[in-house]
Amino acid sequence: MTGGQIFHEMMRRHGVKHIFGYPGGTILPVFDAIYNSKYFDFILPKHEQGAGHMAEGYARASGKPGIVLVTSGPGATNVVTPMQDALSDGTPMIVFSGQVATAAIGSDAFQEADILGISRGCTKWNVMVRNVAELPQRINEAFEIATSGRPGPVLVDLPKDVTAGILRKATPTGPAIPRIATYANTDANHKLLTKSISHVAKLINTAKKPVIYAGQGVIQSPNGPQLLKELADKASIPVTTTLQGLGAFDELDEKSLHMLGMHGSAYANMSMQEADLIIALGARFDDRVTLNVAKFAPAARAAAAKGLGGIVQFEILPKNINKVIQSTEAVVGDISENLTHLLPHVNRTSVAERQAWFKQINEWKAKWPWNAYNRDERPHLIKPQYLIEELSNLIADRKQETIITTGVGQHQMWTAQHFRWRHPRSLITSGGLGTMGFGLPAAIGAKVARPDALVIDIDGDASFSMTLTELTTASQFNIGVKVIVLNNEEQGMVTQWQNLFYEDRYSHTHQRNPDFMGLAGAMHIQHRRVSKPEEVVDSLKWLIHTEGPALLEVMTDKKVPVLPMVPAGSGLHEFITWDAHKDKERRSLMQDRTCGLHG
Repeated sequence: MTGGQIFHEMMRRHGVKHIFGYPGGTILPVFDAIYNSKYFDFILPKHEQGAGHMAEGYARASGKPGIVLVTSGPGATNVVTPMQDALSDGTPMIVFSGQVATAAIGSDAFQEADILGISRGCTKWNVMVRNVAELPQRINEAFEIATSGRPGPVLVDLPKDVTAGILRKATPTGPAIPRIATYANTDANHKLLTKSISHVAKLINTAKKPVIYAGQGVIQSPNGPQLLKELADKASIPVTTTLQGLGAFDELDEKSLHMLGMHGSAYANMSMQEADLIIALGARFDDRVTLNVAKFAPAARAAAAKGLGGIVQFEILPKNINKVIQSTEAVVGDISENLTHLLPHVNRTSVAERQAWFKQINEWKAKWPWNAYNRDERPHLIKPQYLIEELSNLIADRKQETIITTGVGQHQMWTAQHFRWRHPRSLITSGGLGTMGFGLPAAIGAKVARPDALVIDIDGDASFSMTLTELTTASQFNIGVKVIVLNNEEQGMVTQWQNLFYEDRYSHTHQRNPDFMGLAGAMHIQHRRVSKPEEVVDSLKWLIHTEGPALLEVMTDKKVPVLPMVPAGSGLHEFITWDAHKDKERRSLMQDRTCGLHG
């Protein structure tokens, strides 16, 4: 078998059903081998970055690694952003890149690039295959490493003479390396785990004001969402989620605090600041959640000093323990395994027994509701929050079969805030890296993974413009994604910061968009534009029920801020809401706080 044929065989053995990529000279032996394969489909994007984000969307929707196949040089470097995005968000992705023949490496050959060196910082692992005999082992390793522990991207570099070379013995069967052991697989670690679980249970059973802070790790763990619900129900603990954790807990549950953080709900932020016990499940305390670390969780820290509470961290990677916040107790390993150990030791506690805590939370909810945005100002214009609320209402009975993707910017935060999240893997967005242009290709990948799902990309005009050529990919392969472009004709999140921090100096954040309707028509995409609030519902119904790919452009009100907002350098409780009706007060609060932003 040639190296290309070995690649095809190994993809078959690993159950690969779809590959995203773009051909080129150094990877042609592989493309020739997979020509007309009956085992998997190939999705050809318009740009390798699109292939990478499609693979991310595929992985996030299915839980299986997304596969990317590209050529050397620019083909490989174009996937660097998706690889870093996948690393930041813990997405399993395997990139196979072509490379010049081994004899030409280092000679500055045509389309040669040191992709191993380039990708070392944005992958979990990378390797160059030096001879055809080691190819099966390296592919097995790639699948193992991409999906073990905290998932992430890996890269396998394939010189052309390796993929064109011939292996004269049978392809090895079975995995090349053993499954990576869990933290609790040794006797010593088992004893440590038992001790930690016992301590956590004691803290939960004695806490007066506990909060569960759930991240994407809950969604990625096989039974994470179900076990999270069991813990929250049994101990009557309110739950807040990160952006990537949305869907881990049903937001219609009375215990839901919705999303926390810089643009999180005021009541989630207040709960985190006043809780005597914070139970972090698969969440990494990133800066968009903690804000000013010195001001984070003062009540929990005070309780920890008295031995009555603190911060408990359930984390799959030991290196993430105490990385940002000092924890009172840490439990390392898979969330599902460790919650299964914990639950029998947790006392059943009713909401009534936590009456004072829930009373306080409900007062915060009444004071600062999610939907407190200004509806009366310029009522003839479409408020983006209103459109997202109406979309959420229209598909309320089919959310288990719905996936929402977004780009990055204001539209991303409005979507997180005003859509009601009820099921895991229903939101796919770029969190850690904040990659504009992510939404459309991620939606295509998600739709390929789950063809029966309703997949909607809620995008902004600036973010959408970065990868809009992938509309032709949706058209070519009849991938029925729905796209909503919230068009305010500016880079909304950046202009919001320029308004608040830079005295309305809008430096290079307004742009002339193409005619999105004409563009969609040229790409054979069904399209419609809406500019009046009274036409929003009918337009959304059209989008939802249209067969095949479709685009809805929404002309929205401009200079609408995303609120609540915690200014840079502030504590989680020092947020600005719509109640701060005075721009002067808002600017006075924030005039000395500046922070870089792209989105």
